[in-house]
Amino acid sequence: MKIRLPHAPYIASKIAVDLLNCGFVTLQKGLEPVSEVAKVLIVEEINKEAALEQRVSEMLDENSEEMEFMQVDRRNMFWLIKKRLAKDYKVILSFEERYSDLSHRILNALQKNALVKYQVSENRVKNVIYNAIEEYLKTYEKTQDIVLEKIDNYKRKLIPGTEEYDLVFERLYEEELRKRGMIK
Repeated sequence: MKIRLPHAPYIASKIAVDLLNCGFVTLQKGLEPVSEVAKVLIVEEINKEAALEQRVSEMLDENSEEMEFMQVDRRNMFWLIKKRLAKDYKVILSFEERYSDLSHRILNALQKNALVKYQVSENRVKNVIYNAIEEYLKTYEKTQDIVLEKIDNYKRKLIPGTEEYDLVFERLYEEELRKRGMIK
């Protein structure tokens, strides 16, 4: 699953919590600095892919008449161009490889900033970070469904897209993540 910008702080928080709870990593300065470093790198990763997709969309728009004339499927062409330009934008297309690379970069940044200390292999700590990302993405949809059901059961109906709806959704979503031990 693709990580979206609103997920970045939650994933970063989960990484920090999982590192704290794993039993073999000491957080030198607490949860917040670890979470912040992870969030910065996650947002950077999201922005790299967004820039790539923006460029691909521009290219498709520039050639839309030719594509229409040749009856080329826009979605397939999007993927082909994205695949071709991915290396230039330093975007790894395989989610598994991307999250592994991101986990490694997060761990390196945590070490560079002296935020973590451990006496086990680097790979073991990297796996905690990778698993935090994967677990968040797997439980996201379930958590979202629970929150949407709670909102549907409100006595007063909220209108999706309104500021009030978004605030209630975010509050309930964070509450549900806390219940699952994904954030503190």
